[in-house]
Amino acid sequence: MAYISVADAAKKWNLSERSVRNYCAIGKIPNAVLAGKTWQIPEDAAKPKRTNAKTENALLSLLREKAAEERRNLSQDSG
Repeated sequence: MAYISVADAAKKWNLSERSVRNYCAIGKIPNAVLAGKTWQIPEDAAKPKRTNAKTENALLSLLREKAAEERRNLSQDSG
């Protein structure tokens, strides 16, 4: 299996090196190996997903859809 460095993974995934090292340390990058003080990351490893990535609130999206529908109805009535 071929490995890449933390710096190479950071460039590849457009992340900071610190973030890549943190992902390795918490196990979010499968098969990453700590060799001494250096993480070795599998070349084919996928970029980990963020757990705190923002998701749209279901209620908020529902309210936005209703408001857009009301605006469409108002514009049709006046036109």
